Amino acid sequence: MSVKAEAVEQIAGLRERIRHHEHRYYVLDDPEIADREFDELVGELRRLEAAHPELVTPDSPTQRVGGKPAEGMVAVEHTLPMLSLDNAYAESELLDFDRRAQESAAGRRPGFVCELKIDGLSLALTFENGSLVRGVTRGDGLRGEDVTANIRTIGSVPLFVPVLRREGQGGTVEVRGEVFLPLDSFQKLNREREHQGEPLFANPRNAAAGTLRTLDPGVVAGRNLDIFVYQALVDGQVPRRNHSEVLEWLEDAGFKVNPRWKRCASVREVMEFCQEWEKRRQELNYEIDGVVVKVDSILLQQDMGATSKFPRWAVACKFRARQATTVVNDIQVQVGRTGALTPVALLEPVRLAGSTISRATLHNLDEIDRLGIKIGDTVWVEKGGDVIPKVVKVVEHLRPPGATDFVMPQRCPICRGEVFRAEDEAVLRCGNLTCPAMIREALLHYCSRRALRIEGLGEALVDQLLKKELVRDPSDLYALKLEDLVGLERMGPKSAANLLAQVEASKQRGLAQLIFGLGIRHVGERTAMLLASHFGTLENLSRASLESLESVFEVGPVVAESVRQFFAQAANREIVEKLRLAGLTLEEEHAESATSDLQGQQVVLTGRLPTLTREEASRMIARRGGRVTSSVSKKTAFVVAGEDAGGKLSKARQLGVDVMDEAEFLRLVREQ
Repeated sequence: MSVKAEAVEQIAGLRERIRHHEHRYYVLDDPEIADREFDELVGELRRLEAAHPELVTPDSPTQRVGGKPAEGMVAVEHTLPMLSLDNAYAESELLDFDRRAQESAAGRRPGFVCELKIDGLSLALTFENGSLVRGVTRGDGLRGEDVTANIRTIGSVPLFVPVLRREGQGGTVEVRGEVFLPLDSFQKLNREREHQGEPLFANPRNAAAGTLRTLDPGVVAGRNLDIFVYQALVDGQVPRRNHSEVLEWLEDAGFKVNPRWKRCASVREVMEFCQEWEKRRQELNYEIDGVVVKVDSILLQQDMGATSKFPRWAVACKFRARQATTVVNDIQVQVGRTGALTPVALLEPVRLAGSTISRATLHNLDEIDRLGIKIGDTVWVEKGGDVIPKVVKVVEHLRPPGATDFVMPQRCPICRGEVFRAEDEAVLRCGNLTCPAMIREALLHYCSRRALRIEGLGEALVDQLLKKELVRDPSDLYALKLEDLVGLERMGPKSAANLLAQVEASKQRGLAQLIFGLGIRHVGERTAMLLASHFGTLENLSRASLESLESVFEVGPVVAESVRQFFAQAANREIVEKLRLAGLTLEEEHAESATSDLQGQQVVLTGRLPTLTREEASRMIARRGGRVTSSVSKKTAFVVAGEDAGGKLSKARQLGVDVMDEAEFLRLVREQ
């Protein structure tokens, strides 16, 4: 045997042994050898690979941490959207979910799977021919951030899974899960940060999010992130008939599946499981905020389908919010993007549901009157859905003699501009369009992913740009120069150049994204698409009458009046003109008539299309008034099917729903 052949054999054997022990340690929590022995195996593998660098592969255990820190996060589109879950806070809501499942089951017993709802970050792992090639955060559900280098440092994420090599036509498997920071690691991390004089993380979820977005994998490797997986897609399709079988398959393949899941035959069993773990949550070394309940049958899941936001076949049973008492030290007013003045209670800091609470929104004057709250009061606070802190009750018998009423300011606390209260609204608003607070929030909205998507322009940088008076409105972003940015905190020449490239790229995002980014009240993403499609140019939209605005599909009087008021203001028209001069796209590439044949129609996309991404096809449909849905039903107008279409194509044929390929779809939308 040659020296190289012997090295190949030794390296393969070491990798197999190391993967075995990684699985025993990180996944099963049942190591067979001491840490020192494991380190010796890895050390021997490193020495062999150093002697034979041509034999190093990306899925080798030695490659968990390697390379230079990333320059920034790259956005990646998900193969299938990562939808969020609808919540159930009461028993009646869970019974409604069961009723809907029973109706869809049409006499079959649906059966459910209950899984603990890990309070972490959703992640999609892509494996090709068994090797991990990509890790992407959930992001906005359609697009997330590529965090592959960081994910490779998590010991419970396998870099190579032999069984996946045999799955799928192209050997492509996506595994979805939840990344989290164990409580003991969270406490250790905060002790270290406190010792070093660094700000503490508020809770394990924030710490996990901050860690996963760290640009240095070496830092991530030292923080002990973990993962539980819960879903698999083989070439875009669920690989088993039941969700419970998917969990078993994932575990058999070597992934870390949370062991505390249960298949329940009835909703009563589901309720008992939820009640049990609400009481036992303190036993765990990780945070949970509820139980995820899923219909077990994959076919029934497909029948139940999904809304644009939530799957109908799953629900998150949220635990009752944890409550605590504290004192209102003061009430201050913050100003938002739309000029809304929101009173915020400044609280005596109190620990609640894993984080320290020192602020809670009071929404508006009506809410303050309802609560009867005064400065100095002792109050009950809770986390709504274990996330957003809110004041729920005043403990009146503990009110001190010096408690004082809160008086809403008659002028904006930021710019001293006049405030007004619109008819039928409970909110006071600042009427000064140049208010610094409004400008800050407007800039952050304009740069957000769902709008002009200017990566790297976050709160800290926007604050610096405003402080230095480099920007006053979104149009000023396009006048920034390299010398303006270099020298700002954490902004070197390369970072500045990257940011300017992002600003330049935003000019081509499209009219719909620009309309949404302008921050017109009541105009969301879909409405922005409909307006862009109907009017074709920003100039046409800015001159539109109330009557013509209300003629747009799904646009009512409130939205129409809001659009009209926005463009009636000279300051806003000036910003739009500056954006035009900066070279932004102010015309829709394929403007469509409001009488398009797709108005109100439901369309399903399935499989991989030859040239279009799912997002591009979805936008074409939305521009023409249609709506993309995730499941095929009798209400579906037609299905656009690509390669590996799977179950949705079969169901369309079964129901007699029209099916077209990409070429037919493109002909259809171009003819309209």
